[in-house]
Amino acid sequence: MSQGPLRIAVIVASTREGRFAETVSRWLVNHAEQYDIELDVIDLAHTPLPPVLRATPTPEVSALAARIGAADGFIVVTCEYNHGYPASLKLAIDSVFDEWHAKPVAFVSYGGMAGGLRAVEQLRQVFAELHMVTVRETVSFHMAPMQFDEQGAPKQAEAVNTAAKALLDQLLWWAGVLREARGRVPYPA
Repeated sequence: MSQGPLRIAVIVASTREGRFAETVSRWLVNHAEQYDIELDVIDLAHTPLPPVLRATPTPEVSALAARIGAADGFIVVTCEYNHGYPASLKLAIDSVFDEWHAKPVAFVSYGGMAGGLRAVEQLRQVFAELHMVTVRETVSFHMAPMQFDEQGAPKQAEAVNTAAKALLDQLLWWAGVLREARGRVPYPA
């Protein structure tokens, strides 16, 4: 039985003023739109969350949880701040719990010399704790502003588009398999 197209949430992690996240996430979304999927862009700069988590979720947390729960998989677009991922992303991750379970997550990172890869390695540990599958393939932009032209297109489009295809192919495989499994048997978290 078909459940319709897979639902993939793209989580844009950076909330800093002057961030480069729009360029990277715009490229990713344009690339992902070539697939038969439903995309939900969750830009944390426009997703108000309370600074303190409470036992009873606020309406903002409930709204985020609903979007996370509706997704079959995730792509996190993250920068690297001080060898780690943004606090805004940690708050969003910790605001939700059960809705993450038994779903895949992939990463597109950007930054300086490391291209955000140190943030990704930390996120793999965090998402494993939430019973998620992390996709091996990643896309990483080292010295990110120098990797895009004035129109926001990657200067080495063939290489990054090939990497994005590998990432999306793996993510969608896992998303389909895990959606089918969740539909048959509740995940025993």
